[in-house]
Amino acid sequence: MRRGPRAVLALGLLFFRLAQANFAPHFFDNGVGSTNGNMALFSLPEDTPVGSHVYTLNGTDPEGDPVSYHISFDPSARNIFSVDPNFGSITLVEELDREREDEIEAIISISDGLNLVAEKVTILVTDANDEAPRFIQEPYVVQVPEDTPAGSSITKVRAVDRDTGSGGSVTYFLKNPHASKFAVDRHSGVLRLQAGATLDYEKARAHFITVVAKDGGGRLRGADVVFSATTTVTVNVEDVQDMAPVFVGTPYYGYVYEDTLPGSEVLTVVAMDGDRGKPNRILYSLVNGSDEAFEINETSGAISVMQSPAQLRREVYELHVQVTEVSSAGTPAAQAMVPVIIRIVDLNNHPPTFYGESGPQNRFELSMYEHPPQGEILRGLKITVNDSDQGANAKFNLRLVGPGGIFRVVPQTVLNEAQVTIIVENSAAIDFEKFKVLTFKLLAIEVNTPEKFSSTADVVIQLLDTNDNVPKFTSHYYIARIPENAPGGSNVVAVTAVDPDTGPWGEVKYSIYGSGADLFQIHPSSGIICTQPWASLDAEATARYHFYVKAEDMEGRYSLAEVFVTLLDVNDHYPQFGKSVQETTMVLGTPVKIEATDQDAEEPNNLVDYSITHAEPANVFDIDVHTGEIRLKNSIRSLGALHNITRSGDHMWSLEVQAKDRGSPSFSTTALLKIDIVDTEMLSRSPMAAFLMQTKDNPMKAVGVLAGIMAIIVAITVLISTATFWRNKKSNKVLPVRRVLRKRPSPAPRAIRIEWLKFRRTKAADKFVLREDPPNENCNNNSLGSALPPKAPAPPPPPSVAPSVGAAPWTVPTVSGSLARRHPERSPKPKAVGSPVQSALVSELRQKFEKNVHNKAYF
Repeated sequence: MRRGPRAVLALGLLFFRLAQANFAPHFFDNGVGSTNGNMALFSLPEDTPVGSHVYTLNGTDPEGDPVSYHISFDPSARNIFSVDPNFGSITLVEELDREREDEIEAIISISDGLNLVAEKVTILVTDANDEAPRFIQEPYVVQVPEDTPAGSSITKVRAVDRDTGSGGSVTYFLKNPHASKFAVDRHSGVLRLQAGATLDYEKARAHFITVVAKDGGGRLRGADVVFSATTTVTVNVEDVQDMAPVFVGTPYYGYVYEDTLPGSEVLTVVAMDGDRGKPNRILYSLVNGSDEAFEINETSGAISVMQSPAQLRREVYELHVQVTEVSSAGTPAAQAMVPVIIRIVDLNNHPPTFYGESGPQNRFELSMYEHPPQGEILRGLKITVNDSDQGANAKFNLRLVGPGGIFRVVPQTVLNEAQVTIIVENSAAIDFEKFKVLTFKLLAIEVNTPEKFSSTADVVIQLLDTNDNVPKFTSHYYIARIPENAPGGSNVVAVTAVDPDTGPWGEVKYSIYGSGADLFQIHPSSGIICTQPWASLDAEATARYHFYVKAEDMEGRYSLAEVFVTLLDVNDHYPQFGKSVQETTMVLGTPVKIEATDQDAEEPNNLVDYSITHAEPANVFDIDVHTGEIRLKNSIRSLGALHNITRSGDHMWSLEVQAKDRGSPSFSTTALLKIDIVDTEMLSRSPMAAFLMQTKDNPMKAVGVLAGIMAIIVAITVLISTATFWRNKKSNKVLPVRRVLRKRPSPAPRAIRIEWLKFRRTKAADKFVLREDPPNENCNNNSLGSALPPKAPAPPPPPSVAPSVGAAPWTVPTVSGSLARRHPERSPKPKAVGSPVQSALVSELRQKFEKNVHNKAYF
């Protein structure tokens, strides 16, 4: 079949349009139970957690274009779900509650961008056991008569559960079934009185029963759960007339006293219906035992005596009172009876009464001395006590009311009447200094009576003083301070002693004694201690005084106290140097020390500071202000440096040194110090020179050393002589006594001349030279340009034995050194003896020794 050109063109246009058409997307329908597709017949449990992925929308586009998903709800409904537009995942965003909403309507849609397909779906919410039973018609309050038969129905409780299935079924039971008189039907909730149980209004007027409602259980969030609820049923028991009357306050006792008037009420009996919920009226009556002496009010139960007590024939009456209930109909009902005991007794109308010598009395006075003997009776008190009643009404106790333990009363228990005696129990407490007046209450009080009648009397004791106290100082010791320059008669301290006694016994007389009391005196009545008018105090001689002060009364009772007096030091002494002009030798590099003492007793008065007040030149020496050590300045380290300071080159320096104390006002003293300076190199060459230098300022030290050496030589000589004597005695030999007398040659006259030390520009060893000149014809040692040395002491006489031929020249030891004897045949040639330093020291020590010997010889 051939087609024309127009047909072919139309067919081509049809195919082109088909090629350009776009078909709408659609959901997959996967049926019931599927979790993806178009949510057809989809259901969801109400306990699904919020945020859970619950479903996946699934669809396709015929052209294979990408699709998007959407879900929407009615504007008045909640947006329960949300959807992922790209993947179609549906998420729960709101909590489900089947009891409130069991179906959810939503509109789901799918779109490929051009076409939108929407479908309306219904989602079923399935039940979960999330509801607890709930009681209705609460509260449950029931009124039940106490005579309700066992097994009777009381009330019905009802609870509902909104869940379905087993979770909505409810059963009932009691919380404490074993402790209850009631039971509940587990299905209907009917509450009954158990078989064999009874109600009693008199024992329990109300019962409270706890009923539990429980559902059948079910699944909730993947677990099996059971819910329950409770309610309380209140059963109020109604009273029924089934109890006899009951008396209150039994047993009953009454008393009729001697002054009771006829018609007076003795006592009242009280009864009430045992059925207190609905009580009947009560009537009282006397059955027997009254002998017409007593009557009872039938409505109030008051029993009255109808006769005078003097007419009553018996002491004890036993009455029988009957009580009868009257029903609402006016007929007698239940009855009860009780005995009543009535005693006829004497009236206790007389209290105890105190009597003195002239009749009733309530105040007794007495004067007595303090501290009476223990156990003494206060005989000045005449007291009688009496009670006019009879029997037990007349029995009473006696006691003293006041300061305890001082007195006691006898007797302590009285029947009718007794003489009262007061005895001293504590003598030390009866002290006039503590109590001028002692006041007591004498109390009498009945023992076995209901009234407990009592009476009192004042006992006033005036105490008289005795001398029973020792004067006592206000302190065990007194400390006083007084300046040492206080004039005679100055007050030191006032002591005080107190004697509590009165009158002449309280007057105190003072006196002092002891080894330190000589310089002091005390006023006998005021106790003021002062120095003696002639006393001169000196803190340097005695700084502290210690003595005793005595306080004594007129009978010789006394006490002592210690007094300590300290003299306050006053700066009244000047610092004192040993000598106003002192000479000393200083070894180069070693300080010399000057010392002054202050006789004051205390610091700072006896502390001394040193200073150099004058020196020429002033830049050579330094002095330690506290110790008095004088040393060369640090810049002077050699004799050459000293030579450069002074033109004359003199080695002897004069300093004016001041010693000043630290007192107020301050005192000072000056001394002239002459210092000879030597070099240490000279001292190192001769040990003897070093020793003499050390003892230069203390020549007695050198004398002591020499005396010690001589004592050792004498001791050795005695030992040798003793040994020789005993050896000769043992040999029994008689040796001839020979005595050789030799004439001692007279020594040639000699004199020693020691020149002064002078500084020269030669070596240090040649600065000090000792020269000895030969004797001249005029027997003097004077030479031009040299000073006359001090005269040496005369040598001791020579020994009696002749010296051996060729023996060394003998020497005479002195304090300053040794004077060597020269041989007569030798020519008078000057010769240096020892080192120059040693010779100079020998000369200086010899001068000091001569002065000491001269002073000792003078004294």
